[in-house]
Amino acid sequence: MASPQLKQIVEAALIAAGGPLSLDRLLGLFDDEERPERGALSEVLRELASEYQSRGIEIVEVASGYRVQVRASVAPWVARLWEEKAPRYSRALLETLSLIAYRQPVTRGEIEEIRGVAVSTTIIKTLSEREWVRVVGHRDVPGRPALYATTRTFLDYFGLRSLNDLPPLSQVRDPDSVLGVADQTDTDAQTSAVVSLSRNTP
Repeated sequence: MASPQLKQIVEAALIAAGGPLSLDRLLGLFDDEERPERGALSEVLRELASEYQSRGIEIVEVASGYRVQVRASVAPWVARLWEEKAPRYSRALLETLSLIAYRQPVTRGEIEEIRGVAVSTTIIKTLSEREWVRVVGHRDVPGRPALYATTRTFLDYFGLRSLNDLPPLSQVRDPDSVLGVADQTDTDAQTSAVVSLSRNTP
């Protein structure tokens, strides 16, 4: 198959999919006799990403594969196409999500001990319904509390390929600049990191 045609197919698939596509999913679009080599497919994705550098959209790799998305630099204008505003999350929810992301697997009790306040059932329910966190096991202590960890959906939403892409806490030691609070604890830094990610997610 000629490279220009392969590039067109891959580009069209990414735009039509409405979500990330893995290399395997992309390879699955082709019959056996026309299926490109995995290396050729990766090269086409690199070429497309390079060609999109000067456009308002970009190709990014996230946990579930590759996707086309609006660049953060133009997202405020594009967002006006939709009347419904993006949900705003409470600091309590973001703190809980941050602690799970940076300290996983972690129990609800451990989160409450770090935050110093109870974690409401509503927060856990919201995070679970968004498929950002899930139960990955149970702590081997009396009561066997659930252990929470983030999901692939969490990584995809925040534009991350893996947890290694989370901002190092050493780079977000000034929560004041993000949240307007004075207490510079590890929890604040973690929350700042997740807030920063959410503000840069189209």
